[in-house]
Amino acid sequence: MQEKIDDTDIRPMSLLVSGASFAGLSTAYWMNRLGYQVTVVEVAQGLRKGGTPVDIRDRTIGIVARMGLLDEIRARRLPPRPTIFKNADDEIEGRLPPQSADEEEYEIERDVLLGMLFKAIEGRVEILFGNSIVKLTETQQGVRTSFADGSERTFSLVIGCDGNHSVVRRMSFGDEATYSHFLGAYFSVSVVDKLMIGQNTTQVFSTPGKSVILNAYDSKTDIVLGFRSDNELAYDHRDQAQQKRIIHEQFTGIGWKVPALLAEIEDADNFYFDKLCQIRMPCWTSGRFALVGDAAYCASPAAGMGGSLAIIGAAALADAFEMHPGNFAFAFEAYNDGLRTFIDETQMQAVDFGLEIFFPKTEESIRRRMEQLPVT
Repeated sequence: MQEKIDDTDIRPMSLLVSGASFAGLSTAYWMNRLGYQVTVVEVAQGLRKGGTPVDIRDRTIGIVARMGLLDEIRARRLPPRPTIFKNADDEIEGRLPPQSADEEEYEIERDVLLGMLFKAIEGRVEILFGNSIVKLTETQQGVRTSFADGSERTFSLVIGCDGNHSVVRRMSFGDEATYSHFLGAYFSVSVVDKLMIGQNTTQVFSTPGKSVILNAYDSKTDIVLGFRSDNELAYDHRDQAQQKRIIHEQFTGIGWKVPALLAEIEDADNFYFDKLCQIRMPCWTSGRFALVGDAAYCASPAAGMGGSLAIIGAAALADAFEMHPGNFAFAFEAYNDGLRTFIDETQMQAVDFGLEIFFPKTEESIRRRMEQLPVT
């Protein structure tokens, strides 16, 4: 049970950020600029590497420009690449062209962008790698925090930037099941240091209820395997071997390049498996707690906006604090109100467009997708 707090008690300027990915590093950057003494805690021993490239477009461009990162992003952008839809005979059935070189839209490797954000805060904020939060107690003075290493500290505010399985959300807002909405599919991601298809291309192959997406760039390939499921699966989130078995069971016997891909992920050390879901919450703040990024409004990988939403959300939170200096309660209210419409639209688009294009459920859905795409 949280103790009642005094919303005017905001003089302490210490801030704990849980999670050192895009949401956490971006939040740390902005809140440090606003004068907060920021501590970032991350359960991993360092930055979590791996994952698919990040799109920087629309309102994200203005934000990274304000952060002084746009020129470096432009310099290190990946070449635009087409998305090619293949059939079992490896024939092209349709194509989505890459964005025009005239469009202000950039794709950058996840680890490269993560490194940029870390460099922007390094030496300016405290980073606690290899540690985690085990207890949060809200008091009149702040949030008393107990860490896995046995230490205890009190912070003025705690910001949960720790993903769709957020510890801060569970401790301060309630059980994950209350906010996690299953989208009827599971997926895995592995990155291999070789080209499985032509450089700077994306290929998609689908059978009813199953899809393979390959992204080739910079002499490496992202392997994404996704399958539809009417029900949520029971599995151990920490058992990678079990997760690989699930993928093998789902994709064994499927043609195209799948047998070779299954062999690749067997030895992959950066294998990631999860359900496609969205986090939907009526409010992203509670007392002295706030959530940013996937912890608050994961739109699912079908949206292609994970990294961008984290960066946008962190900036929105900071802008709210700049509008209401010295009053975190008003700032939290502005953060909730100002970002809500954009988040709702993004999550809706992920369901209406992303799932149908990249995870078609039936033969009819695949045929409908192909009818909408030009054959080249």
